[in-house]
Amino acid sequence: MAHDQQWSAMDCSSDESSELSETDIDDYAEKSYVDLKSGKFVARLGSDRFRCPFCPGKKKQDYRYNELLQHAVGVGASNRAAKVKANHQALAKLLKEDHADAAATLPPRQAIALSNPPKPVQDLEVFVWPWMGILTNVPAKQTQGGGGILMKQLADFKPVQVTAVYGDNGYTGYVIVLFTKDWIGFKNALAFHNYFKSQRLGKLEWKETKQHVKYVFGWLAKEEDYKSGGPVGRFLSANGDLKTVSELEQEMSSKTDNLIANLTQQITAKSKYLQELECKCNQMNLSLQKVMEESDLLHKRYNEEMRNMQSAAREHTQIVFQETEKLRKQLAEKESSIERKNADQNNSLNMARIEQQKADQRVLQLLEKHKKEKEDALNKILQLERQVDEKQKLELDIEQLKGKLEVVKHMKGEGVDVKKHSEKLTAELNERIEEMEDLDALNQTLVVKERMTNDEIQDAKKELITGLADLLGPRSNIGIKRMGELDEKPFVLSCKQRYGEDAEMKAAEFVSLWQEHLKDPNWHPFKIVTTGSTTEQIINDKDEKLVGLKKQLGEEVYKAVTTALLEINEYNASGSYVVSELWNNKENRKASITEAIQHVLKQWKAQKCRR
Repeated sequence: MAHDQQWSAMDCSSDESSELSETDIDDYAEKSYVDLKSGKFVARLGSDRFRCPFCPGKKKQDYRYNELLQHAVGVGASNRAAKVKANHQALAKLLKEDHADAAATLPPRQAIALSNPPKPVQDLEVFVWPWMGILTNVPAKQTQGGGGILMKQLADFKPVQVTAVYGDNGYTGYVIVLFTKDWIGFKNALAFHNYFKSQRLGKLEWKETKQHVKYVFGWLAKEEDYKSGGPVGRFLSANGDLKTVSELEQEMSSKTDNLIANLTQQITAKSKYLQELECKCNQMNLSLQKVMEESDLLHKRYNEEMRNMQSAAREHTQIVFQETEKLRKQLAEKESSIERKNADQNNSLNMARIEQQKADQRVLQLLEKHKKEKEDALNKILQLERQVDEKQKLELDIEQLKGKLEVVKHMKGEGVDVKKHSEKLTAELNERIEEMEDLDALNQTLVVKERMTNDEIQDAKKELITGLADLLGPRSNIGIKRMGELDEKPFVLSCKQRYGEDAEMKAAEFVSLWQEHLKDPNWHPFKIVTTGSTTEQIINDKDEKLVGLKKQLGEEVYKAVTTALLEINEYNASGSYVVSELWNNKENRKASITEAIQHVLKQWKAQKCRR
């Protein structure tokens, strides 16, 4: 017998040469299920007997329900051809959905096996447990990949695992086949043993032939193998125990008794729990009945309350209607009274309008007065300029008269009446000197008046700025700007780039520090530049503090500080402190008092129109 012929009996004889793809398995399985259900393929032979219609070449053709279901599920999930898998999936579906009654008529597999365990020839024969089979003379390539080839060839015996045995010199040619621990596993192990024995490839034949043939030999592992002492014996003793069938029957019987006792206890507990649930259910039914009765009573009370409320609502509506009529009459009386009051209020509004016109007239008069004062100041300035011209003319006349007087004094003996001429020039000179003294006195008086007028104008300007501080905002055309005060925004932006979370605090520190520098009278970072006949002061960009500031905080902060310096130098050079100034925000220049008053007057008139 050839090696390939030896294993052919263990292969499923179904046609596996199919071109069906894996993706079409579900569709083909559904078609096979329809054929099975229609009777085209017969699977059930009796109430508890079945066959596999897709494995006609197998020796085993008589299955119980659980055995055939296990066979169908196993082949359907295996690596067999797609058509074979689809057929067996359809068979498993048929058993589960159309023949489940056969499963209910049978006791559990373990109980069946326990009640009728396979009997060995001698009841006291000792086996290795878990059940193990021994294969020998197995080619090494058959053990590769976890023994997948062997598992497939031994599929009829339902092995759990195959393990190659190695000794000191490597692979020994032996393979241990492991079966399940129950009686079904023992049945499969005996079938494995009997198969090789029937093929005259059992243990006795192996002892006679040893390695002089190429066939694989197999048998069920027993006490002799367990105690053989070689690599096989060491493997068996390390992974199993020696037991007789009677011992295992007793152990399994004890386990079954324990299982039955546990199940009985669980059934008793479930029954008790069911009784408790039944009591609770009865209680809930009583409670529900009571709730329903209470609900009916509440419904009746609700209907009664609704009737009472509707009656009360009708009465309330009648009262409201009467009250409405009463209020309508009172409203008519109030309207008459309000009309009379409106007439009086209209008179008051007319009076207020007259007063407003008077106030407008006073504002215009104030503007005219300011304009007149400004013109008077200008006239005084022009008068002073004329007086200066007159004074300069008088000084020139005096000098000319003095010169003429000196000339006359040196004309003695030239036929000129020097005395008379001198007296005339002296009188004229004294007259010019008196005129000049009078002019100086008048000029001094005008200077004092001009200074007083300028002081009054400045005081009025300060009062105006103070009074308009709340009316003139930074967004209006005319506002108030604090000249010499640092703009904080460039400091905040620069510190955010350099100091992260502490930016706000650092910016406040820098602003405070540089505001103090601006107040320092000893720090004057300016230089004088002459252009033609004009001289002016500009920022000294070489100043150490300013150079350090630009390096530390950047160009924008430098510009903010130099802008404040220029403002202080222009508006308060002597004091070096911040001063408030009227400012034209639209044109970015200093605003006059007249502009400020006109702007406020315009706003006031617009607000009056809105009212």
